[in-house]
Amino acid sequence: MVRYGKEHKSETRRRIIETAGRRLKQDGIDGSGVSTLMKDAGLTNGAFYAHFKSKDDLVTTTIADQLKVQAESVVARAAPGRAGLEQIVRGYLSPQHRDSPGDGCPNAALLDEIGRCTDTTRQAYTDGVLVLIDGIAARMAPEAPSSARVKALSLIGLMAGTLQLSRALTDSQLANELLDQGINNALTLLDAGQRV
Repeated sequence: MVRYGKEHKSETRRRIIETAGRRLKQDGIDGSGVSTLMKDAGLTNGAFYAHFKSKDDLVTTTIADQLKVQAESVVARAAPGRAGLEQIVRGYLSPQHRDSPGDGCPNAALLDEIGRCTDTTRQAYTDGVLVLIDGIAARMAPEAPSSARVKALSLIGLMAGTLQLSRALTDSQLANELLDQGINNALTLLDAGQRV
């Protein structure tokens, strides 16, 4: 029996989490079995329990990872201030994002299922989305980010809902018009005065 070092185990775990992120967002949590998730990572089912206690453990870890990646690769890398917020909105509500759920945001792809997950998974989601909200709020109100938290959460909700609905429509013209209107609605929300 070949023994691998800690680095190999860590790299394998990372590969499972990354491939699971794509598969879960593409096929959903309920539509993604352990055997498919492991096959995507190039591993057998037997290797699964060396890395995770259960499918719920993998889902929780993957959701947390996906939100961390989104915060680091989208929110943190956007231009400063209002221009960065518009960049986030336009990228999120783009046909490319809509048409590539496996490579996109876990919010729009998994939100309905996350609401039915274990408390541990929902807490991992909450923790991750709070990082996104805080990053967006800091761009909305750099002098007092906490004052913009609810507005940032509303923006995320508006964008995720718009993207979900656009993905569900079979009429591509209507789906594109919805994305355009979603952009207009999001930008209007960004420009609205802060309400207390």
